[in-house]
Amino acid sequence: MAKSYNVAVVGATGIVGEEFLKILARRTFPLRSLKVLASHRSAGKRIPFGEQVLEVEALTPQSFEGCDIAFISATDEVSRDYCPIAAKAGAIAIDDSGVWRMDPEVPLVVPEINPQDVEKHKGILAIPNCSTTPVVMTLWPIHQRNRVKRIIVSTYQSVSGTGRAAVDELQASTRRAVEGQPFQPHVYPHQIAFNLIPEIGSFKENGYTSEEMKMANETRKIMHDDSIAISATCVRVPVYVAHSAAVNAEFENPIEPAQVRDILACAPGVVVEDDPSRSVYPRPLEAAGQDPVFVGRIRKDISCENGIAFWVVGDNLRKGAALNALQIAEEMISRNVL
Repeated sequence: MAKSYNVAVVGATGIVGEEFLKILARRTFPLRSLKVLASHRSAGKRIPFGEQVLEVEALTPQSFEGCDIAFISATDEVSRDYCPIAAKAGAIAIDDSGVWRMDPEVPLVVPEINPQDVEKHKGILAIPNCSTTPVVMTLWPIHQRNRVKRIIVSTYQSVSGTGRAAVDELQASTRRAVEGQPFQPHVYPHQIAFNLIPEIGSFKENGYTSEEMKMANETRKIMHDDSIAISATCVRVPVYVAHSAAVNAEFENPIEPAQVRDILACAPGVVVEDDPSRSVYPRPLEAAGQDPVFVGRIRKDISCENGIAFWVVGDNLRKGAALNALQIAEEMISRNVL
């Protein structure tokens, strides 16, 4: 008889938690029981799961007793405090925050890239930042054939990456702007409607933001190559769901756009949409709600000899967060390391 698992979802009422439950309900995951957890404010709330309705429980240190897997998507503080508690209780904690990603004892996993890393876990695993995942998903298949030396990336990140309050702020600020009324932002430092904000995370001494440094450090860790040079500029845009990125990559050896298209056409989790003559290229509106990462505008980078430029888009709530976490658990089950 196939084994099934007791699962806990921390942050079940959040924007990623809700997406996770939608995906879990549709996937053939060997689920024995499901516990949905959130803050005391949300305790007692009833949320849908497939054809069922589940009651939210308040998160406590005792919440993980009897659990096999804990999916945690909450604040950094919750992840810092509760991932070790879950692991100590015997559950595998798969965490969505930035707290554990660069910990040398914690695997940082994208199953299409470094699935073997799940075997090195010590009770906690991390998923990458939602802006990192689509970039590494597209670079890794090429990197295996022709090593990436340098990456310049500019991201165009949706407000759902900040959370539900940011989605509400985009709606409210757009309405006020259309009416010609002033709007005082609370989530962002400036109005997001009809605007771009090149500030995601906190600014560091080197002039880069924490989000930009996450992209650099996480990419090297996932791809197991500390020699890759990376510079990122991360921008918040007035889009509800899906992150986009313009990528310029320099490779060790010459490479042609046609080779890149062929490689990516066979890459797991990647869909090539690349016919500029018919205005075919990835767009966040169409990528939202989809599992794959979409790539197009593949062309020579005319600024360097072995360069390729392309455009990549992915749903930050799905492959950028919830789906990737669930795929990690599935990979662990298939390798019998859960």
